[in-house]
Amino acid sequence: MNELPALIADLGLILSVAAITTIIFKKIKQPLVLGYIIAGVVVGPHIQLTPTVIDEASIGVWSELGVIFLLFSLGLEFSFKKVIKVGGTAGITALVTVAFMLAVGWFVGQALGWGRMDSLFLGGIISISSTTIIARALDELGLKTQVFAGIVVGVLVIEDIVAVLLLVLLSTLAISQHFSGGDMLWELGKLGFFLILWFAMGIFLIPTLLQRTRKLMNDETLLIVAVALCLSMVVFAVNAGFSAALGAFIMGALLAETVQAERIEHLVKPVKDLFGAIFFVSVGMMLDPGMLFLHWKIVLLISLVVVIGQPLSVTIGSLLAGEPLPRAVRVGLSLSQIGEFSYIIATLGLTLNVTSKFLYPIAVGVSAVTTFTTPYMIKASGPFAGWLERVLPKRWTSALDRYGQQADQVKETSSWRLLLRSYVINLAVFAVLCLATIFVMGPAFIVLFGKGFLGVNGHFWAGIATFLVMLPLIWAMSLRRIARNAYRALWLNKRHLRGPLVVLELVRLAAAVVVLALLVNVFFSTGWALLALLVLVVIATFMFRQRLHRFYLRMEARFMRNLNERELSQRRTDLAPWDMHVAQVRMAMDSALAGQSLAELALREKYGVNIALIERSNGTTVPAPGHTDRLLPGDNLMVIGTDAQLAELHRALDAPRPSLAKPKMGKEDIRLRRYRITPQSPLVGKSIRDSGLREEASALVAGIERAGQRIMNPEGNMVFRSRDVLWLVGNGVAIDNYMQERKAARE
Repeated sequence: MNELPALIADLGLILSVAAITTIIFKKIKQPLVLGYIIAGVVVGPHIQLTPTVIDEASIGVWSELGVIFLLFSLGLEFSFKKVIKVGGTAGITALVTVAFMLAVGWFVGQALGWGRMDSLFLGGIISISSTTIIARALDELGLKTQVFAGIVVGVLVIEDIVAVLLLVLLSTLAISQHFSGGDMLWELGKLGFFLILWFAMGIFLIPTLLQRTRKLMNDETLLIVAVALCLSMVVFAVNAGFSAALGAFIMGALLAETVQAERIEHLVKPVKDLFGAIFFVSVGMMLDPGMLFLHWKIVLLISLVVVIGQPLSVTIGSLLAGEPLPRAVRVGLSLSQIGEFSYIIATLGLTLNVTSKFLYPIAVGVSAVTTFTTPYMIKASGPFAGWLERVLPKRWTSALDRYGQQADQVKETSSWRLLLRSYVINLAVFAVLCLATIFVMGPAFIVLFGKGFLGVNGHFWAGIATFLVMLPLIWAMSLRRIARNAYRALWLNKRHLRGPLVVLELVRLAAAVVVLALLVNVFFSTGWALLALLVLVVIATFMFRQRLHRFYLRMEARFMRNLNERELSQRRTDLAPWDMHVAQVRMAMDSALAGQSLAELALREKYGVNIALIERSNGTTVPAPGHTDRLLPGDNLMVIGTDAQLAELHRALDAPRPSLAKPKMGKEDIRLRRYRITPQSPLVGKSIRDSGLREEASALVAGIERAGQRIMNPEGNMVFRSRDVLWLVGNGVAIDNYMQERKAARE
């Protein structure tokens, strides 16, 4: 009989114990993450009364895969555009938090009598929150679609990027015992370079690839392609000197901009759940109860510092960024935990032999303690924010409101800021693409041309080929008109800005000359080559200006189409006048509300929501369901409402939090339409129920604007009036046909 590999036995043990603990924690309505950590303690090497994992190294590899897939799934849910939307707030908050906690960790270590390096590494350990654990807690608590949760994730992403720089800084200080600003700037520049390159090339290529191969991909093939892209980016990121988690997140964010994002997220979820469970169990395995007992006072002290210091610093950072007090407090209380980057920083200290051996178990203990407290801190954030707003002096809250309004005014985009931002983005993107062309495509051309031909060295022909590839990029970077209207308005109306405008143009031209000089330095040995290339650029620009412009427009159109493809094709459309959106709710198989009709449930009356469409588990759909339609176990419901209303419905249905994922079958036709009722319209004087909108157009009236008032989810007996503005949700084609027929009937 063949011997069973240790890894298989270990996985069987881990998953069996994890299954038991998670069932128990599910029964007592506690976060599953805590159950996984308890399972890790049970199967870890520190408990002798239970079976123990044999091959810890292999489990460590599997746990690293868990981090990768957790961050990959997180990226699928929070795209670049969502992170950029909260980028200013997230950036300020993250920087304030990291700086504050670094200082707090240093002073706590010194107060405990630790050495300089122990104190410094303690500051690094407690300054970075855990992306995976906090994201998992938000998901399980059904809060990931809330506005504050988007800011939380933005802060976590910025913190992960800062953590990469922090690792470089700590490594430099540990080895040389002094700060190296040059190394720090180099890593910062390298990180910016690769982020821009990943974003630009990824958005340009990946959505196009998936779109053109869409008909060839079944679920199995798409899963393989998605995992391959994820792991490829992980390898690329690690080889570039960054973390695997950052690479996985970036690939997830790139795929989040495609129309396949929801399908990929659905396919990857079982993989993420499996490896994620192993990761959290591995965290528990590192927890030594004996070491915790020995240093329990220090663990509790540092845990208290994290639980108080992290929310305080995050709240201050959010307020400085202009967020309102209740939201800032909720963001702060949600970020009160340390995790995977803390382990990496603690391991770095041990590897470099500059920290004491007790620091790593203390870091694990603090992480375990704060992991237990995180779900409760998040749940308490809402009530605590409301209480704090009530008890604070009125002049304080008024001052914070005024500051927030001033911060919003500062954020408003003027013509000058719009122009300056456009120039900076244009210069950064195309400079990175030019450098990537030189250092990536250039060597490929050298291999292609070999020793050369026609008696000319292969480096020469490789340089010419690289120059031809770069020519459209150089033109776009230095000569293309940017933000034409804003530029013209500033030039004509603000004479004092003409000097800076000229400087901007000179900077663009200088950047192009620098790029060409670098190309000459890499491929050509003659000094006149730079002048020759400049002349070629001028000639090409003069002779092929229109062709270069058309070529660039095609490239830009494809990039913008790929970037907005998912948004344009989604059936979900946010209702601008209200904080409403269309979201998906899945009816739990064991829900107490299953089997009842909509009339019996009275969801609109109780929760203020409307159901736009029901998708049965057999694939059939019920658009614009009526009062007699019943909700069955496993139904997917398209629900219209606000965050608060959807949260109430979620608790009533006892289902997972509504996902903004796009439904897969029969729902892509759901659209939002806006119509104004003219005085001659046959709808004037008719009630919503008698208008035939539900029966003939399969549409729901999501809102009415009337005399400056907004009526959300109006009752069926409300009568339409002349000049009402209707917001209709349903099949776009059917709604348009219905309104056209009413127009024809009127005429």
